[in-house]
Amino acid sequence: MTNFATPEQFAAANKATVDSLLALANTAFASAERIAALNLHTARAVIEDSVANTKALLGAKDAQEALSLQASLTQPNVEKAVAYSRSVYEIAAQTQEELTKVVEVQFNEFNKNVAGLLDKVSKTAPAGSDVAVAAVKSAIAAANSAYDSMNKAAKQVAEIAEANVAAATNATVKAVGATSAAAATASKKKTA
Repeated sequence: MTNFATPEQFAAANKATVDSLLALANTAFASAERIAALNLHTARAVIEDSVANTKALLGAKDAQEALSLQASLTQPNVEKAVAYSRSVYEIAAQTQEELTKVVEVQFNEFNKNVAGLLDKVSKTAPAGSDVAVAAVKSAIAAANSAYDSMNKAAKQVAEIAEANVAAATNATVKAVGATSAAAATASKKKTA
């Protein structure tokens, strides 16, 4: 059996694997840091807003003013919740994109190595084995084509999901705005 891997090739392959794993780990940690920072910022803002809103509600002169004030506070709270959700989605989408890039680099490197190995095998293989080598090359080409198709489909699904999230977000903000405006108008009519 012929050994095609030299110690240098083996060391290079190991280094590439370690580099890929480090890239994946760094991407995961960066994403976790961004989520943690977002959560801390959001928690701080929620506490500050809750204190301010409570003070405002306690300062209301009567129930109608409290109801009107409560209705006016709903829209900003929903907008902040939507903004938080959007930020989490963006972090997740960016992380997925970065991880996909690392996987694509690894996949392309693997394909290049397999192609090089097949070329070496075909040069040293016994006569008549070129049909088998061609079959393997054809199978690899088919797998690459399937991978490319799957990758394109995944990107299209991600784009559709992103568009749907944006549309749902806008619809939610508009619906809450309309409801808050109607509640404020109804509260003002009761006091008049």
